[in-house]
Amino acid sequence: MKYICIHGHFYQPPRENPWLESIQLQDSAYPYHDWNQRITAECYAPNVVSRLLDPQGRIVQLVNNYAKMSFNFGPTLLTWLEVNAPEVYQAIIRADKESMMRFSGHGSALAQVYNHLIMPLANRRDKHTQVLWGIRDFEHRFGRKPEGMWLPETAVDLETLEALAQLGIRFTILAPHQAQRVRPLESGQWQDVSEERVDPTMPYILLLPSGKSIAIFFYNASISRAIAFQGLLSSGEAFAQRLLGAFSETPSRPQLVHIATDGETYGHHHRFGDMALTYASHYIQSRGLAHFTNYGEYLEKHPPTHQVEIVENTSWSCSHGIERWRSDCGCHMGTNPHWNQAWRAPLREALNWLRDALIPQYEAKGGILLKDPWVARDDYVSVLLHRSPDNMEEFFNQHARRSLAEEEKVIALKLLELQRHSMLMFASCGWFFDDISGLEATQIMHYAGRAVQLAQEVFGDEMESRFLQLLERAPSNIKDFRNGRHIFERFIKPAMIDLPRVGAHYAINSLFQNYPQHARVYCYSAERRDYRQLQIGAMKLATGQVRITSQITREGAELSFGILHFGDHNFSGGVQRYRGKDSYGTMVQEVTDFFMAADIPEVIRLLARHFRGVTYSIKSLFRDEQRRILNQVMDSTLTEADDSFRLLYKHHYPLMRFINDLGAPIPKALRSAAEFILNTDLRQALSTIALNPERVRSLVHEAEAWKVELDTQGLSYLFRQNLEGLMASFASQPDDLSQLQNLVEAVMLASTMPFEVYLWRVQNIYYEMLPTTYLDYRRRADEGDELAQGWVALFTSLGEQLSISVP
Repeated sequence: MKYICIHGHFYQPPRENPWLESIQLQDSAYPYHDWNQRITAECYAPNVVSRLLDPQGRIVQLVNNYAKMSFNFGPTLLTWLEVNAPEVYQAIIRADKESMMRFSGHGSALAQVYNHLIMPLANRRDKHTQVLWGIRDFEHRFGRKPEGMWLPETAVDLETLEALAQLGIRFTILAPHQAQRVRPLESGQWQDVSEERVDPTMPYILLLPSGKSIAIFFYNASISRAIAFQGLLSSGEAFAQRLLGAFSETPSRPQLVHIATDGETYGHHHRFGDMALTYASHYIQSRGLAHFTNYGEYLEKHPPTHQVEIVENTSWSCSHGIERWRSDCGCHMGTNPHWNQAWRAPLREALNWLRDALIPQYEAKGGILLKDPWVARDDYVSVLLHRSPDNMEEFFNQHARRSLAEEEKVIALKLLELQRHSMLMFASCGWFFDDISGLEATQIMHYAGRAVQLAQEVFGDEMESRFLQLLERAPSNIKDFRNGRHIFERFIKPAMIDLPRVGAHYAINSLFQNYPQHARVYCYSAERRDYRQLQIGAMKLATGQVRITSQITREGAELSFGILHFGDHNFSGGVQRYRGKDSYGTMVQEVTDFFMAADIPEVIRLLARHFRGVTYSIKSLFRDEQRRILNQVMDSTLTEADDSFRLLYKHHYPLMRFINDLGAPIPKALRSAAEFILNTDLRQALSTIALNPERVRSLVHEAEAWKVELDTQGLSYLFRQNLEGLMASFASQPDDLSQLQNLVEAVMLASTMPFEVYLWRVQNIYYEMLPTTYLDYRRRADEGDELAQGWVALFTSLGEQLSISVP
């Protein structure tokens, strides 16, 4: 029997703000460029609804690849998908349930250690917690116990495998070079299989020192490399033939050909790779050339007949073992060949020091409040999965030494969060890339910064100075960034948030949106006690009192604030702990009186005096809110710029036309005016529901005539959003023939644009209408309904434009 299993390991770590428990925006001009939407569209969504094409390139079937492949998603990634891409998240959960029906009750989803740290470099206690948290998170999401667990970067040692086996994990997947020697279970004769000589078509059993055992699958390295790095996904049929070619022509036993790559390979690293996977599986199954399976099913049907010993402290992505995550071993991305990674070891040493320095203090302080601080840490994942007040109380009922006061619960939660961030800061990506100033390395330093902040709040120790001394030894390849200490002080320290800064965000933002009395500000709640807003001309004054409470640690503070907005990007004001009714009332009365008298200098002076010189500005806002408010305050400025450029463009249009007809270069000032106006008008034209194709074509033609640079990414994003909205609206009201006609024209227009318009979701909605709405209209058309006949003709035309085969 021939079996095939395709495994995808999905790991794109969120750019998380540890103080807000949210994703940080990257610098971008359009939402499509922000990490959330881009990474979902490229990495995870393609496999949810992949396409099977006919020989003419038309879509004949939409396929959820996740239901056919083995896969693992990290818990933090699934948490992110659940919030940012719920459709994708639900499709992943459904895929596991479908695979259970397909594969004899064995789900295809594998668990993963909690936050993708390199397990051999973790201490024993962290290994246990990481495996346990990964299992608990998996059970919470998939509703079953995991059979297998993916090890980050397949980094392995025996202690890690002991942790897996102890907690009931039956198997894991490794690279073939991680096998040392094998022998049949019956004969006992060992055979050296190092350097990728292990037979990957069978599972093996590894007997552990404790007496427990775990099954190991070694994936086919040559095919996996061809998929990841050699362009095998450029042809679905070639992919299928390569898989089939890995079987022995004279098999004496069942064989499993299985591969393992980054799941993002199918769509992100290799565009349309998901379609190659879809076609390859269809090609093999439709011809009966092999059976698709998953690891759990294969292990049940064909248990190991051979024992294996592994090469410890190895991984799939470092030829030097696990040195990529602790030394300058020579492994790097290749984009900066003259750089070194001398920063890796000092960064690892700094984080190891921080983790180890926190352990005795955690045990001492935690032991006062918790029965067993380490057992409590293991069970803290139940709180992470559901942070409701009732769930937190249940946690304390189980783990507190006694009934704790609210202040003591805050300390206990801070201790547990400190431990969580002490593990998060070891995420593997922090060492994988070329420089300590990269996004990934600074991300883990953010986690470390949160651990340091919590330690100083709970223990009162000055840990930061020693930590910074160690970071200073980690040199950056970029002169401007100097070293780890400079990077920490430049990027991590300014990002740190306390309750007054959350209050400042609330106060400034209140000038631009109406908060309800009980509001949510990321992972904080804001309860308004008092609020007053005044306006004279373009200037606004807001004063108020609010209680800010962390939903993570339950720490809260009563704050008062006074914020003056000058009407542009300038703000002045302060936030402080509430100092009583009299002090607050005096502040409000004084600043209000002078504001209404338009004595702005005195208002500024009073705010500085009442808030003791601690001032906040728009920089105090959290990153995404900064963008939104800046866009609002710049509206008038942009309107003025638009008027000026438009006047310049119209006034000099004949001259520009004359110069262009002569073949002479248009002066830069005039070309800039044309570029601004044409891009602005195209944005408006492509965003409007009443899309005018002729207007759009005319603007594009003008842009081509003047040879101006179009904002292709931004325009593509706006047009895609508009088309998706039009398609969704039509799906909800399919009787509207005029809307259907507009859709046909809009999709035709998209195909003529000088930029690509991503029609993935439009195609999905259309395809979903085929077995329901389309069949109903087709039946009525066949019965002679002329309106239905017209509808079917237009709908079929739309399908042709979307490259979908209509039955």
